[in-house]
Amino acid sequence: MLIKPISILAILAFLHFITTNDNNMGLFDKLFGKKNNPEPAQHSNADTAKLTKTADMLDENRYWDIISRSLKNVHDQDEQEQFLIREIGKLTPKEMIGFRLRTDKLLYDTYNSAMWCAAYIMNGGCSDDGFEYFRNWVISKGKEIYEKAKKNPDSLISEVSEDAEGYEFESFWYVALEAFKQKTGKDLYDYIDYDNFKTAEGHYPPIKFTWQEDDPESMKKVCPRLFEKLWKE
Repeated sequence: MLIKPISILAILAFLHFITTNDNNMGLFDKLFGKKNNPEPAQHSNADTAKLTKTADMLDENRYWDIISRSLKNVHDQDEQEQFLIREIGKLTPKEMIGFRLRTDKLLYDTYNSAMWCAAYIMNGGCSDDGFEYFRNWVISKGKEIYEKAKKNPDSLISEVSEDAEGYEFESFWYVALEAFKQKTGKDLYDYIDYDNFKTAEGHYPPIKFTWQEDDPESMKKVCPRLFEKLWKE
């Protein structure tokens, strides 16, 4: 039996049908290998339209709750960083700024001689930047550890680990910035009201050191347990 050839008009009609019907696009793709180009990521204007500078910190309980949940769901700093970026991304843009400001306030409150001594001993030395990253690490360990260390930095002996390569967490400082950038496409720094927010880097009080790096005994007096455990001549 002979099969009549399909007319050109019939083929054109078929092609017109499948390319104008959304439900048949999958079939067209299979037949001709066409792929839809992905739409570029769009930033929502719902929350960004009213963005203004702020000096308001995120509620401290909410802040520590986010940190606590991160610690319960991760195994290392890289995982914690990504978890925090996702969780902070669920906040409003103003709250994201507030998260960063709360971090800065916690850093400000631990900018002192004894904490720097602990950082120096635990990391075998500590620069200005290193001290910032050390205190970010302390904050990342949660409220209980932070509050104990704030009162007595030598309490950080509980966090000493033989597997640790160091006690710093630089990228913790930037998790809110990254979440804000992903959600708004903007730079969080541009929305901090620096005229009214003073408890941050640049406004730290001068430190009167109670220890000297060339005098190990002076460090031992400040953080005796850390010194005994970690200090190497």
